[in-house]
Amino acid sequence: MKPGRQPTGNSISQKVEDTEPLPVNSSSGHQPEPLVSPVPQDTMSDHPDSYIAYSFTEKNGKLQKINVPWKDPQEGEIVVKVLACGVCGSDIFVGEQQLPTGLPRIPGHEIVGTVWAVPSTEHKFKVGERVGAGWHGGHCFSCDMCIAGNFSQCRKQTINGIFRDGGYAEYVTLRTECMIYVSEDLDPAETAPLLCAGITAFNSIRHMDASPGDLVAVQGIGGIGHLAVQYAKAMGFNTVAISSSDAKRELAGRLGASHFVDSSKEPPAKALQTLGGAQMIVCAAPNEKIIEEVLMGLGPNGTLLIIALARASVSIPICQYLSIFRHLLFICCFGWLGGWLIFDLLLQSLL
Repeated sequence: MKPGRQPTGNSISQKVEDTEPLPVNSSSGHQPEPLVSPVPQDTMSDHPDSYIAYSFTEKNGKLQKINVPWKDPQEGEIVVKVLACGVCGSDIFVGEQQLPTGLPRIPGHEIVGTVWAVPSTEHKFKVGERVGAGWHGGHCFSCDMCIAGNFSQCRKQTINGIFRDGGYAEYVTLRTECMIYVSEDLDPAETAPLLCAGITAFNSIRHMDASPGDLVAVQGIGGIGHLAVQYAKAMGFNTVAISSSDAKRELAGRLGASHFVDSSKEPPAKALQTLGGAQMIVCAAPNEKIIEEVLMGLGPNGTLLIIALARASVSIPICQYLSIFRHLLFICCFGWLGGWLIFDLLLQSLL
């Protein structure tokens, strides 16, 4: 057992001694209830009456240190003691209220921790287990999206750290349908960002029309981009890293990029065409100017994949890019699958 790991009790290893088979009710054909009930698992570790968290309490304000009263988890929930929580660019949306989430709100949706408390109805997760949670914070199971298996597009979904309190805290209450197990061999601080930035990059890239050996460029070597470079390399692509800073050259090479383009010194589209044209360009940094410039770096039937959440509009002059559009299958923007809830709230904020 690793230091700091809470024991889960010995209930799961206990068993009822072998007994004679129970008689079968001849009229119904069913066995009666066992004479000895299974020993229940521990449902809670020692916990404080309150715990520390950091919350946005007013629009455009700074994070404030607060004390949160302890609440036992309800059915379908577990309480997790936070070991690590990544910092995502969307966390600032809560403070700025670009999404009308309501305040106060504890942000954070890249969470790794230890199960600390479960309700008596919980049968999957046990106290002491290592778990993780990301952006998706819960779904209804009953809408058309859920019935089709598109839980991240649930029309009533909630989001960790956005519409329910998140991981900038010592403890966090999470919905069990959105939890995953995390190996204790993994560093919590290195694993937490994979639950948002990692999933955003991985899921987007793997759904595109690119094959091993294709030239794939990643624009922006930051939180999402540095992961996208590693995924692209692992998927067998001939990977190009594009950054406006030559200081990222060494890092890009260590992450697996075969080529590096400093967009502050040469047009990235020209550099990509020199390499034969990109089958896919992954835009991972919210730089609208660079996103517009890299499009000309696509090869025939290439794909522009935008996973950066640019705050301004991206303009594409049709006439200038007409020669590419004849061969461009589609431009695909894959970001967080925020679902209908995000769409509705963004629409309301614009009305």
